[in-house]
Amino acid sequence: MAALSENKRHRVWQELMQERRFPQNIQKLDLRAAVDAGDDWLEANWLASSSTGFNAALPQPYRGAATRNHKEYLQGKLALARAGEGV
Repeated sequence: MAALSENKRHRVWQELMQERRFPQNIQKLDLRAAVDAGDDWLEANWLASSSTGFNAALPQPYRGAATRNHKEYLQGKLALARAGEGV
């Protein structure tokens, strides 16, 4: 899975603003820059092959059988649960 499309990034930005899930002293364009930079970082580092990468942390046989999409979804679910969303 590649970086989010412009439309998806825009939706994430809108949702964050609607939910007020950002520091209130941050301007809207600064929040959008954070969305873009965060997505770019995820694209570059998500499944890094280094020993600290998320992919390397997953045990076999899951790591070998799961697609990148499966792994990204898993990490997203974990991140949301840690943020108090869902679960």
